[in-house]
Amino acid sequence: MKPLVPALLVAACAFAHAQSVMLTGTIGSRAILVVDGSAPKTVAVGETFQGVKLVGLQGDQATVESGGKRVSIRMDTPVSIGGGGGGGAGGTRIVLPVSSGGHFLTQGAINGRTVSFMLDTGATAVAMSMADAQRIGLDYTKGTPVQMNTANGVAPGYRVRLNSVRVGDVEVYDVDAVVSQQPMPYILLGNSFISRFSMRRDADQMVLEKRY
Repeated sequence: MKPLVPALLVAACAFAHAQSVMLTGTIGSRAILVVDGSAPKTVAVGETFQGVKLVGLQGDQATVESGGKRVSIRMDTPVSIGGGGGGGAGGTRIVLPVSSGGHFLTQGAINGRTVSFMLDTGATAVAMSMADAQRIGLDYTKGTPVQMNTANGVAPGYRVRLNSVRVGDVEVYDVDAVVSQQPMPYILLGNSFISRFSMRRDADQMVLEKRY
């Protein structure tokens, strides 16, 4: 019976991880979904693919359900859904599928407020615009003033500490960040977050395993 034990542990761990789901396109009333980096699959409303059920589809937005949780997703913006633990942040693994633009995008949370991230190994810290900081209620003016090099030259900004950064069911605490005047389409998930993980590229997905 011993060989069954590792298999059961693997199955339990797999169930506990949130799934990454991305809407990559639509064909009529059907959605094209990528689940955990899978090949794109055309799914009709009411159908289930790899444990993810398509509940609704309207324009460039779909509603999906997994593990008793229901979320809305927009085109080319991956979200994490499902997972065990009643929504607790006890996970250690993040899987990010590549978007059609070649970037790794995901929804997550900063200090409990929902945000959209783009993985950026070239960014020293988590980086966001002042508009995003204001939206999530972050008082960046209490941070340390800094001069930031941007594509348009040197600009003023602030260095701050984030209480928590969460992606899927993985959460890390006390993370360095910078807030810039420059508008940004996404919050950059930089090395102050990435350095807590081992990272590898696996085909069309990036896998991060928590180190500490």
